[in-house]
Amino acid sequence: MAAVTSLVRAQQIVMARVDEALRPSGLTFSRYELLALLSFSRTGALPMAVASARLQVHPTSVTNTVDRLEAAELVKRVPHPSDRRATLIEITEAGRRVVAQATEELNDSVFARPGLPPQRLRQLLQLLSEFRRAAGDFDIGDTPTHWS
Repeated sequence: MAAVTSLVRAQQIVMARVDEALRPSGLTFSRYELLALLSFSRTGALPMAVASARLQVHPTSVTNTVDRLEAAELVKRVPHPSDRRATLIEITEAGRRVVAQATEELNDSVFARPGLPPQRLRQLLQLLSEFRRAAGDFDIGDTPTHWS
């Protein structure tokens, strides 16, 4: 129980820091994740089903996130050019500006200072990678220390 409690509490601490960093941009973490995914895509647009799979969240969650981002004019829905059944989510220029600003803030205030010295952070990443592999999570490679 102690391990689970510690993991949950650590997640709460990290997410509180992330939420604080995102507050000025008006984004939640799920909205930030979707904007970041779109900003890294080749065309700035993805089918909703692909975004759901890449973010590893239920399609309903993506729909709700898109609704809010669309209301803020950070994304727009566009028809898929070759599949009339599908809808693309496309990041707008305003969305690109917001996600760039939010990424800079996250990099400065959260990712650059994770709360552990580099060696301990590498050890933590190795342990978490082992845990995730054992749980059948997606393949994260043999050397996750490049995330530090």
